[in-house]
Amino acid sequence: MSTVYRLKASELDSNFLEEIKATFGDKEIEIIVSQFDETEYLLKSTVNKNRLLRAIENVKKRQNLVEVNLQD
Repeated sequence: MSTVYRLKASELDSNFLEEIKATFGDKEIEIIVSQFDETEYLLKSTVNKNRLLRAIENVKKRQNLVEVNLQD
């Protein structure tokens, strides 16, 4: 069984530990801690990277923007 938890270090508390204990009981578990970089993840795919870079250029040039009316 594998479970991934993604949270901020500041969110670690006794409730989190209790959830892990409830999920895994007395089974041996391995905890691996790594920093998650969303930018690196999003730029990993060439297609996604190109799409994001085009979107940044569109914002800079104020082109192809979609406006959303939050009242609707």
